[in-house]
Amino acid sequence: MRFDAPLMSFGGVMVDQHGPTDRFPGLAMLTGLLANALGYRHSEFNRLQALQERIQYAARWDVEPEHIVDYHTVDLGQEKMHYPGWNTHGGTEHRAGGSGAKFGTHQRYRHYWANGVMTLAIALDGEGAPNLEELETALRRPARPLFLGRKTCLPAAPILLVRVQAANVLDALCGYPAHPRIAENDEETLAACWPAGISGGVHTYTVSRYDQREWQNQIHAGRRECSVGRIERPTS
Repeated sequence: MRFDAPLMSFGGVMVDQHGPTDRFPGLAMLTGLLANALGYRHSEFNRLQALQERIQYAARWDVEPEHIVDYHTVDLGQEKMHYPGWNTHGGTEHRAGGSGAKFGTHQRYRHYWANGVMTLAIALDGEGAPNLEELETALRRPARPLFLGRKTCLPAAPILLVRVQAANVLDALCGYPAHPRIAENDEETLAACWPAGISGGVHTYTVSRYDQREWQNQIHAGRRECSVGRIERPTS
């Protein structure tokens, strides 16, 4: 798969009004992306959980992005903001909380990666639905529009590239050609991440990631180990 978009955001831990982006996508984000292509609903907790548990992936930056911050502000004290609004389900709702949360001036800082290109190798462990054929079909003709982190982050090209056979996701990633724009830089190695326990790369270290979601309770839960480092630039 290839993420090529003007903007991407990989949902780091939000602190106050800052919504940061991680360096690489998390399991929950990829689960949501694939589930959206498959047409899963947000209420199908068991299907989402099962899909998340099967995903293995490795990712690399072919073209390094620029980190940008988008500043949002809204004056909720305006008279028109004092009344309930329509939601996506055809009902009305209003903001909860104290007077500051309802009617104050709100500021938000949303972090993005701009103008980068990322290549990913994704595999599904074990048996069950979906299988690779179903997933490939869904990514070629997704049930709903796909986005790369936030709904404003629309891909500039189809996400799915090709199916390959390899010993593991890191080998698959290392064996696939880089994006043509890589010629704009002279880096010998590319920043990458892959599952801990798979040997490879240089300047490699292990990090703990908290990128899984407990879908039924709609909270982030669980920790996994991930290798981060650099891999050789593909030659073909």
